[in-house]
Amino acid sequence: MIPVEKQIELIKRGTVEILPSVEDLTQKIKAAMEAKKPLVVKSGFDPTAPDIHLGHTVLLRKLRHFQDLGHKVIFLIGDYTAMIGDPSGVSKTRKMLTKEEILANAKTYEKQVSKILDITMEKLIPKAEFGEQQKAQIKFNSEWFSKMTVEQIIELASKQTVIRILERDDFSNRYKRGDNISFSECLYPLFQGYDSVALKADIEIGGTDQKFNMLMGRDIQERYVQKPQIVISMPILVGLDGTQKMSKSLNNYIGINESPRDMFGKIMSVSDEAMFKYYELLTDEDFVKLAEAVKSGKIHPKQAKVDLARMIIAHYYGKEAAEEAAREFDRVFKQKEIPKDMPEVIIKKDKIGLIDLLVEAKLTTSKSEARRLIEQGAVKIDGTKVSDEKEIVIKDGMTLQAGKLKFVKIIEKKP
Repeated sequence: MIPVEKQIELIKRGTVEILPSVEDLTQKIKAAMEAKKPLVVKSGFDPTAPDIHLGHTVLLRKLRHFQDLGHKVIFLIGDYTAMIGDPSGVSKTRKMLTKEEILANAKTYEKQVSKILDITMEKLIPKAEFGEQQKAQIKFNSEWFSKMTVEQIIELASKQTVIRILERDDFSNRYKRGDNISFSECLYPLFQGYDSVALKADIEIGGTDQKFNMLMGRDIQERYVQKPQIVISMPILVGLDGTQKMSKSLNNYIGINESPRDMFGKIMSVSDEAMFKYYELLTDEDFVKLAEAVKSGKIHPKQAKVDLARMIIAHYYGKEAAEEAAREFDRVFKQKEIPKDMPEVIIKKDKIGLIDLLVEAKLTTSKSEARRLIEQGAVKIDGTKVSDEKEIVIKDGMTLQAGKLKFVKIIEKKP
């Protein structure tokens, strides 16, 4: 069995806060070892989008650490709470998702999560001796919320005060501005807290933006006469822009289902400063020694980034795919060649405006982004830069490029 000190060392890697304290976590682990009873460690994910990106894997990797230490890990899909929408860090009321949208997104999670966690969909976690790796479990919070009566929801709501809910910055700021706050949003922290009650969680892991909700879980557990969970907050991984959190809505993300070629190119575009944080949160490498080696000139920053891309891609696709992605990157960016393989896009028009073509080919998410790339000289057709928004004559097999990373082959299909 791994000594407590070694467990704490692994758990602490990359964390922002452990609340109430590291000492409390240490005592909880010691008690579990003495009782030979693994701790229940949960992390919740609302299925508001179908894809998991590297930002999500920061929490998944920490769950894996606990799994490797022999504890029971629960990947909780908030299919019920997703209908409300997490108000954390949001300046206005979210649009509510339909149950159908949520379930469609949730269906994609199992396969993606299994790339990091050893999972089971069974209701009961297979038995294992404490200290051995436990199977992780995927659960849905509709399992308990769909069965709650009105009386039980009223009882839950009575466990906390409006003043306490309004303490959170995003609510208080909206209240001061006179912006709307739906009552369902006020329930969200209570519902997330009740998840910990339903699962009898010993530990909850979440991003720093979830601190209020996770601490609410401690309060709610105590009010239901349970021992309060330890809260572990993890940093928010910055996206490709180097400033904002990685997010699909901001188009600054690296999806774990993206092709090795696309993943490699995106990782190479990460800033040198952000690269070290990626090493810390997305790998098991000694990022401190790496930073020292880069600073002293022993390792060039670009080589460190290439190694990072190889490691991340090897984890999701294998070493051979990582090496091929590295060779492809070298061909495209060093030797200025086009990729050997690229997505094909069918265009059912003889002519189309360049902006519309970029959007239709899904090389940009909006017309404003397409216009910006054209103005920057980042759009090419068959290797030739196109600097205005003119109408393009579609030729079968032409290559359309947007920026350094995105290529598609245009297939002409007559209407």
